[in-house]
Amino acid sequence: MTATLVEPAPETAPPASAPRRRRLRRGATTRRMGLILFLLLLGYLVVWPLIKLQTVAFEDGAAGYRVAFGTNGIGSVLFDTFGLALGSTAIAAVLGTLLAWAITRLPRRLQWMRVLPLLPIVMPMVAVVLGWTFLLSPRPGYLNSALRQLPWWSDQESGPIDVYTYPWIVLITGFALTAFVFLFVSTGMQNISADHIEAAQSNGASSTRIFFGVILPLLRPSLIQGTGVAFLMGLGQFTVPLLLGSSSGVDVVATWMLMFTSSSPIDYGAAAALGSPLLIAGLVVIVAQRAAVGNETRFVTHGGKGFRSAGRPSAGAVVLVALYFLISTLLPLLALALVALSPYWSGSPDLTALTLDHIRSVLSDQRMLDAIQTSVITSVAAAVLVLPIGFVAAMVLVRNRENRICRWVLDVLVALPLGVPSVVFGVGFLLAYTAAPLMLYGSRWVMILVYITLMVPFATRTLISGLIALGDSYVAASRSCGANAVQTGFFILLPLMRGSVAGAGAIIFVMLTHEFSASLLVRAPTVQVMGTLLYDFWANGQFPVVATMALVMTVVTGIGVVLAMLVGGRNVIQNL
Repeated sequence: MTATLVEPAPETAPPASAPRRRRLRRGATTRRMGLILFLLLLGYLVVWPLIKLQTVAFEDGAAGYRVAFGTNGIGSVLFDTFGLALGSTAIAAVLGTLLAWAITRLPRRLQWMRVLPLLPIVMPMVAVVLGWTFLLSPRPGYLNSALRQLPWWSDQESGPIDVYTYPWIVLITGFALTAFVFLFVSTGMQNISADHIEAAQSNGASSTRIFFGVILPLLRPSLIQGTGVAFLMGLGQFTVPLLLGSSSGVDVVATWMLMFTSSSPIDYGAAAALGSPLLIAGLVVIVAQRAAVGNETRFVTHGGKGFRSAGRPSAGAVVLVALYFLISTLLPLLALALVALSPYWSGSPDLTALTLDHIRSVLSDQRMLDAIQTSVITSVAAAVLVLPIGFVAAMVLVRNRENRICRWVLDVLVALPLGVPSVVFGVGFLLAYTAAPLMLYGSRWVMILVYITLMVPFATRTLISGLIALGDSYVAASRSCGANAVQTGFFILLPLMRGSVAGAGAIIFVMLTHEFSASLLVRAPTVQVMGTLLYDFWANGQFPVVATMALVMTVVTGIGVVLAMLVGGRNVIQNL
């Protein structure tokens, strides 16, 4: 006897299906309206300052453009700006890739050295630049004084190295940006399956051939993203040219924008017009990145095994990582400490005269205490506010398969702050929030809004990586239990992404406590952060105080990273 299965007729569907469909439609409409409101909020944060920038630049018949690009020396400034970006990016790309490869060849007992290439991100760039100033200033620089003891330069009264020249500005910028390229490349390298490496090894390929023939092509998205970020950071570089180039006449677009907004007479139109080449270049880089990478799924190689080095542990890898740490972090820190503990800065420090007077002076200075408080409050507030924004943006970009136009707009808005140098946003926010409808100049809120805008790409990209790593199984299980998208996101995915959230919070806090260019433009006399107050002391020539303040910035940043590690685990610093 056989059983016959009979499909129910459509009209036998339960009567509750129609109300359910209406609820689904209402839910879809609510989500769509919520997404549109989210896009409007994000668009106001990101786009309005840029619109205001161009509005001011085109006032009075584009007077800002006429002044900015009619000023004598603008050609040299543009050339130096793009030369600095290209030169520093080339250094960072080569060195960052070599370091990412080197950490895979470290002996097992030296695996702790994997963290060393990331430490320059934790150390403020202003501290690094000041450290190298104290080392290589022509006359009182410590290294220069030591080099003049050698027979080749014993007859010289200054030098032989001048840190204030353009090549050294490019070199120091490149070393500082190396950590960012390393971050992208090392993360991409860990996502390469060992199956590909083992297949190449079984065919007799050498370690060098595997690196150039297998690993490097698979690292194409990471290399493009890393070098793109480095180029944009070099293009809008402000700290190194300002501290090193001002005394030798080396100017870039960012320093000229400060000149037009701080010198008398103030010309906001010219400053806004100067930001246009950087804005256009940033947009071109974003489009070029997307075109060069194309479909990223072509480079996905996840298999049953994680990445494994194609060679034995190498002594050369240990030397490379240690040398980079020495140059990028240790030497500048030692120079800062020596100047901070000395009565004054000279090329021949007296170790018997070391004193804690400058440290006591800084820590008892109410201006410094207020600046530390403002830096911590604004950085933490911005991190707390930008993480939910980044999480929602990441959820939409990864999980939302509907509303393609909204997803495309969101993707552009998230990427835009990464393509626009922070100094451009600084001028844009200065213009946007010194007039109606929001007059925030002179309050901490203007800095918080600037910081939120600058950090949206970092929060979103970090959380996107965490969401992708979780896969779809948790979402499917949650949906099968009747949870909606909001419940799934905040009660299932968010707790599972504790490490990613802590890592995003750590990198946001680190970058904001270091932030210098935008802060210098939107600050008020009554609202100072550590970096802007440090610049004031630097301009007044109070070098031991400056060195002490740079060390304080480093300590505050380190405390933030330690707290993030307590929340998100020991791997937070490796996820920066």
